[in-house]
Amino acid sequence: MMHKRDNKQIARDFGLRQSRQFLAIAATLLFLLFLVFLYKHPDIFGEFSKNTIFTAQVVLIAAFIGFSAFNWRCPSCKKYLGSNINRRICKQCGTRLR
Repeated sequence: MMHKRDNKQIARDFGLRQSRQFLAIAATLLFLLFLVFLYKHPDIFGEFSKNTIFTAQVVLIAAFIGFSAFNWRCPSCKKYLGSNINRRICKQCGTRLR
C-alpha cells in the first residue's frame, strides 16, 4: 500500500515538473520572439543597442537551460530526464513517471 502512494506522489511531482517545463518553454519562446522583433526594430520602445538586445537573448537562453537542468529531473533518483518531454519511465532508475 505504501508503494502505491509513492507512485502517485512521483506521478504528481513529475506532472508538476512537466507543467513547469512547458511553461518555461512557452515563456522563453515568447520572450525570444519579442527580443527578435526588438532586434529588428531597436528604436520602437526607446533606444536599445543591438548588442544589448543580443545579450538579453543569450541571458534568456542561459536562464532557460539553467532552469531546465534544475527542474527536469526524475522525482525519484534526481537524474536529468533528457530531451523527451513526454517521458513515461526514467532511463536511469526505471521509475514509472506517469
